[in-house]
Order: sequence, then C-alpha cells, then structure tokens
Amino acid sequence: MTVPRIGAAAAWRDAARGLLSRGTPPEHVTWGDDAMARGLFDETPAPIQPSEIRVHRSFVSLANSVVWHNDPQRFSRLYHMLWRLQSQPLLIGDRGDPAMAKLRAMEKNVHRCQHKMKAFVRFREIGDPAAPRRSFAAWFEPTHHTVEPTARFFQRRFGDMDWRILTPDVSVFCEGGALRFDTDRPKPDLPDDAHEDLWVTYFRNIFNPARLKVQAMQSEMPKKYWKNMPEAESIPELISTAPARARAMAQAAPTLPPARMAQVQAMQRRNLSSWGGPISDLPAAVHTCTRCPLHATATQAVPGEGPTNADLVIVGEQPGDQEDLRGKPFVGPAGQVFDEVAKRAGLDRNTVYITNAVKHFKFVPRGKRRIHQRPNVSEIEHCAWWLDAELKLVSPRLVLAMGAVAAKALTGSEANISNRRGTVERGRLGSAVLITYHPSYILRLSDKAKREQTIADLQDDLRLAVQEARDPGNPKRPDN
Repeated sequence: MTVPRIGAAAAWRDAARGLLSRGTPPEHVTWGDDAMARGLFDETPAPIQPSEIRVHRSFVSLANSVVWHNDPQRFSRLYHMLWRLQSQPLLIGDRGDPAMAKLRAMEKNVHRCQHKMKAFVRFREIGDPAAPRRSFAAWFEPTHHTVEPTARFFQRRFGDMDWRILTPDVSVFCEGGALRFDTDRPKPDLPDDAHEDLWVTYFRNIFNPARLKVQAMQSEMPKKYWKNMPEAESIPELISTAPARARAMAQAAPTLPPARMAQVQAMQRRNLSSWGGPISDLPAAVHTCTRCPLHATATQAVPGEGPTNADLVIVGEQPGDQEDLRGKPFVGPAGQVFDEVAKRAGLDRNTVYITNAVKHFKFVPRGKRRIHQRPNVSEIEHCAWWLDAELKLVSPRLVLAMGAVAAKALTGSEANISNRRGTVERGRLGSAVLITYHPSYILRLSDKAKREQTIADLQDDLRLAVQEARDPGNPKRPDN
C-alpha cells in the first residue's frame, strides 16, 4: 500500500480504514510513500464490519502527527498499532509499551520540527512592494515532512500577502489566500532582504553574553538551520566575545543606591541583638518577647538559666510541653535523658548555662495533647536576637549545639547533624560551636542498637564539651 507525499494524512487514514474493515492483518500489508494504490489483497478472512471498528480520538491525533515523520516505517507502525487497539483499547494510554512509546516519541519529534519551522523560516520579498498583494518566498530544510501540517499557521499569520515556502521535499504556495502544494522544487536564488541589516542589528543587541549557554542555544537553534538565517552569521563572533562582554557588563553595573543600602543595613541591624541590659534583667525581657507569632499560642517564653560566667553554654532547639508549662529549659522527657547522659559524661548541669535557640513552644493541638512542631527559618532568625544577647552576656569558651535547629541558629548551616556531630565549627559572634544530637532524637529512635549508639555518641560529645570548655586548645576548634 503506497501513500502520496501530498495529503499523506488523509490518504493513510482512508487506506487504513479500508484495510481494517476488510480484516487485513498488518503482516499482509506493505506500505510505501510514492503514489496511492489499491489494496494488495482482494480476499481476506474474517472481515470486520465498519460498525465494529473502534478508533480512540487520542490515536487519531497521534496518527495525524506521526504520518509526517521521516521514518519510512511510519505507516506500518501506525497500522500495526491501530490493529492492536481493536482488541486492546487501553493500549492507547500505555507508555510502557515499546511500540506505543516509539509512536509517542515520533509525535514529539514532529511537533518539535513544526516549532522549528515556525521559528526559523525567513521570508524574502520577491514581488513589487507597491503591488496590492506583496509576495514573499523562503527556503527551508525541515527534518520531517512538516510543511503541509504547518502551512495553515502561515496562512493565518500572513493572510494579507502571497507567499511560498520551498523545501527539498514538499513546497507550499499561498496565492490569494488559497494553499497549494508541489514537490521537488529546486532551491531558488532569493534576493537580499532590504531589512536584513536591521534584523541582524536587533539580534546582536538582544544577545545577552552573561546568560550564554552554547549547548542550550544549539539545542533550541540547531546549526542545520543557521545557513538560511541571516542573523546566524553573527553567532560565532558573539560566542567568542561573550566572556569579555560579560565582564564589561559586570564592571559597568550600577552600585546599590544609598537609600537601598540604608534599608539593607537597617534589616541587618534588626536581625542582630541590640539588647544591652544587665544579665539579671534578661529573663524578664525574654518573657515580654513578641518578635514572632509563636508568643500568641505558647504559655510563656522560656529563657536560659545557669551561671552567667559559665565556660560552656548548651543550646537546645525549643521548649517542649513541660518546659512551656514550667518556664524552665530541659525539664521534660528530653531533659531527663540529657541529665542522665550528662551525669555519665561527668558534666555538672549546675556549672553550665542552658538555653534554647527558640524561646517559645511551637506545637499543633491534637485533642488534649500538644504535638511538637519544628520552628521555621523565620522563627529561628527572630529568636537569634535573644540568643545573641545571651552569648554576649555569658561570653563562654564553647557553645554546644544540640540538634538541627540549634546548629542552624548558631552556624547558619542546615547540613546533616550525623555528619557534623563531634566537630567544632565557627558560630555566631565568632564563638566555637560543638555540634551534637538533641536528646529528643534519642527518644524517637525505635531501633535499640541505634538508640544505644546515639546515646554513646552524645555522651562522647558532652565529655568533649567539658574538656574543650576547660582547655580550649583542642585542634578541632575553628581557626581564628
């Protein structure tokens, strides 16, 4: 069965319908694409009545695109799939079927070729500019047979002029608003465009060297189209000079205006603690905090406690349910785990200053229970105002960050705690920060072996914190 190059979609559809209605299986059909012919078989077994033929509209859309692909087997692939769909209608949505996946890929290639044709056809005027209907012509070399299905786009776009798009395969002519097609036209000798210099100048001026990605550009504008595009002659030069032009643009960029810089500096000041009262007044000041919305639902703020001349400050994440009710840090289940591990590590809680990165309890009510929720970045940053004040007033040799929220508040990093525990990093205000697990993490572990290992790791980190606070000469400390 052969299909013409012009009108291929309708011709294949009529041929496939006839073959299918006669019950002709795919293996009995040989397809070509030169001229329309009659069916190859006059007698076929088990004829199918036309009323029994079922064609999903999605397949119709698929076939109307795939027939324009350059694959010589496109008609055979389509008919084979149409035959299978009569007994397997759900196959139309099966992207895992190799044959259907192949057809979908061919459909995508045809659509991409149509897009390239709409973008890269360049017309030249061939008629008298003073004539009632001006005439234009273009030479284009599409990858697939996409001239016919794309012609309607140009007919709508340029309805007030005559034009022609000539290709090595099928060419299209639009005269007086009517389309006609022809084949095997030679490449014409088109005149220069009077506006070509203006178009090239426009292209050069919109080319942004700072955003150049050569591979992405060639993906969207393949080199095969460059020879018929006047602006493409400038591309090699624009690519070679892009680095120098990008540096020149950066050097010529304006600096921040004073008003904008003042706003930025003011924002930075708001995020740094400016509380300068005596340490004895700090708990009362924390209790009055309304810097973020958490104060509206919590019972009270929970300030830090401990000796104000401590060498070690321990920072947890936020108060829990019991801390929120009692107004003291680390008195709930996590605090009990901390006390037990600290005792094993030789750490006397009464000798350290203990606080939290966030001073209010964040939770979601579930019946009579209040379920802990992790503070977000904004809440951590707002509470850093109080944390800075505590660190300035206590001025410890070492800060122990327990958990991800404390590590984020003290170092600005959200990297995995398991990979950082036991190491000392540089934190806020230049302090040395030792990273470790939060006791509440241990409470959440169901695996006994992992739970015991985590307790051992926390104990080692607390022992290291005691040593570092007493003798700040450990090589793990951050560089000055």
